[in-house]
Amino acid sequence: MRDINDILPKIPSMHWGALTNMPPTNEKVSQMNRMFPHDGRWHTVFEEEKQVFVDGVRIWKKNPKSWT
Repeated sequence: MRDINDILPKIPSMHWGALTNMPPTNEKVSQMNRMFPHDGRWHTVFEEEKQVFVDGVRIWKKNPKSWT
């Protein structure tokens, strides 16, 4: 499988880019801005009901009150 950065274009002065399966809200863009380095690379973000995949890494959506 090819890396997303080999396929998508390099954009001058781009901090980071994200290929998503859902339109991001302003809150999610702010969250991604804190999470991704400002290196001009693309990232894949696939969001499902109970989990999110960021660059192939699964992140479970859980309520902080249920954490132990």
